[in-house]
Amino acid sequence: MGTHEWTRDGFVISTDRARVDVEVVHRFLQSSYWAAGIPLELVRRAVEHSLPFGVYRAASGEQVGFARVTTDFATFAYLADVFIDEALRGQGLGQWLAATIVGHPELQGLRRWLLATRDAHGLYAQHGFTPLSAPASFMEKWDPDVYRRGSR
Repeated sequence: MGTHEWTRDGFVISTDRARVDVEVVHRFLQSSYWAAGIPLELVRRAVEHSLPFGVYRAASGEQVGFARVTTDFATFAYLADVFIDEALRGQGLGQWLAATIVGHPELQGLRRWLLATRDAHGLYAQHGFTPLSAPASFMEKWDPDVYRRGSR
């Protein structure tokens, strides 16, 4: 799986794992509703074992957004940890990031994509995501306090 890069309007989206500023990602995730309190080491491990999409200012290289896809590159992908810096929201970067992810050449032909969101249904609907077609078929093992208790 090679590294890919897209450039637009002074920003770059890159799948280069080495370019991800894990501390920036950690800072955002720590205060998010879905990963509050996540330890830095878990963020590192998540980036290492996923396909990362970093959003950067082209001129300075400063990271201003992120998403990651956990996938087998054959049948399934889970989109997680998506964010754009608050100061840059409303400029279409989230739209561009979502379009770039679902259009990634190595993620085509997958049978199923999943994601979880509390407040961005409209954004993802524009990229083909819908509510679960058979919610009764899905199960989860949910541990919302795992970060507070610590993990391996």
